[in-house]
Amino acid sequence: MFVIDKTVEIAAPAAVVWDVITDLKRYPEWNPFCLACESTLKPGDPIDMTVKLMARPQRQREWMLEYVEGRRFAYRMKPVPLGALSSFRSHDVEALGADRTRYRSYFHLKGWLRGLVLGLFRTKLEAGFAGMTDAIKARAEMLWAQRQKTPAV
Repeated sequence: MFVIDKTVEIAAPAAVVWDVITDLKRYPEWNPFCLACESTLKPGDPIDMTVKLMARPQRQREWMLEYVEGRRFAYRMKPVPLGALSSFRSHDVEALGADRTRYRSYFHLKGWLRGLVLGLFRTKLEAGFAGMTDAIKARAEMLWAQRQKTPAV
């Protein structure tokens, strides 16, 4: 099994981090890896993404597995028959205080075809997930700073 697992602490409330990762329509504004994303986020429904793995971004469809409001959502690719290839991706948000959050990005790839996929895309997958995690942190902290400067109405 191949795993990418990155956890960061973010200087923003969990609700702000959750807003960033679930506001799929805004991904093109800040996300360097997942350039577009559409989904209801309901388990069983598709999650359609445009990801930057090659020179030209590629569309892919995966399937929602889990959605826990404010805490977690997870999805996977449709497994390739005979155990050839399967993936799992999750986003986890944990409040560490009123204005501090732990965000965990997790991905794994299994199956006997994973060696081929990793031979082609390992570096881009690692860079893509790291870039997205860093961008989530930057976006949430920027939005939180902006909200703190905006006077209450």
